[in-house]
Amino acid sequence: MDSAPATVVLGTTNAGKLRELVDLLAPVGIRCRSLADEPRAVEVEETGSSFAENAALKASAQARAINAWVLAEDSGLVVDALGGAPGVYSARFSGPEATDATNNALLLERLARHRGADRSAHYACHAALADPGGAIVATSAGTCGGIIAEAASGAGGFGYDPLFIVPEYQRTFGELPPAVKAVISHRGRALRALVPALVRHLVPAGCAALQADAR
Repeated sequence: MDSAPATVVLGTTNAGKLRELVDLLAPVGIRCRSLADEPRAVEVEETGSSFAENAALKASAQARAINAWVLAEDSGLVVDALGGAPGVYSARFSGPEATDATNNALLLERLARHRGADRSAHYACHAALADPGGAIVATSAGTCGGIIAEAASGAGGFGYDPLFIVPEYQRTFGELPPAVKAVISHRGRALRALVPALVRHLVPAGCAALQADAR
């Protein structure tokens, strides 16, 4: 039996997301690498109308292109007062040349007349695992509820994190330590939910202890 660790490619070049996945999967014997290490990786247009559709599109297309197991996710901010916006357009909320700063500024502008509970929101993440042929073999989802602050606070994280207050902590994602965010975040929850499927498909059946730990 081949004793080399199984490998899954995370469908992103984001180093922070890769670190989270490496820490999550190392105990079950699965190695991770990012698309930055894959010369055959392709650009995938996110044409889906939901996070779930975009995650599946990215996982399937990249898996076929590089002939490897691929775990992709799509995530964003859902604001109740804005009818669910920015949603799947979170990264480009303020236009094609959007930056975190311009997206945050537009969000504050759109919510200027809202106060308290009217600024409720949640982060959502959907993840999909594709086999080397591009077939989606497992999916998962995770959410984290919060309130949009009236001004940014904290230099940590990225995207809307400095505006996203987690009520249980009364601090924004931008203020919380990375270790805490990794546990309670939408992405952390979605990825942890996929661990049993990753172990089932990638860890040799003889590794009974790892199979049991993932249940």
